[in-house]
Amino acid sequence: MRKTILTAVIGTALMSSVAMSAHASDAPQGMYSADDILDADVFFAGGSGEEIGEVDDILFDEDMRISALVIESGAVLGLGGREIVVSTDYFTLETHTEGDGDTEHRIMVEASQEEVEAFPAYDRDWWEQTKANARDAWQTTQEGAQSAWQRTRDAVNADE
Repeated sequence: MRKTILTAVIGTALMSSVAMSAHASDAPQGMYSADDILDADVFFAGGSGEEIGEVDDILFDEDMRISALVIESGAVLGLGGREIVVSTDYFTLETHTEGDGDTEHRIMVEASQEEVEAFPAYDRDWWEQTKANARDAWQTTQEGAQSAWQRTRDAVNADE
């Protein structure tokens, strides 16, 4: 049961996040599987089309939207085989249906080699800092929403 729910959540998240920026040589699939996206090859978009690596992980935010991909870079472009974090601002998903009916997924990164080299490494320090930043942003948003609610309630009560 838990696996079914997780599969549904991942499918929904992929459909709402990646599918919105998907480019397809055929009609869009409408739903994407995390299993299909994991290990997908990653390339520089436009120009060289040189391979960067493959998708190692998919990172989600609290709303189960895709926040970033973790790309295992391999030892190309002087990246030394590290895992890098690529936010949704920098990638798109391409899908192609092969002659035998299989669908191939490719991630295209819209960044220069220098930008890719500057992407953060996916490590424990990055993970802990990102979690702390997300908690702080949520706390700030929550406090702002509560104070707006309180101001509205106070204004309505003052009119009575």
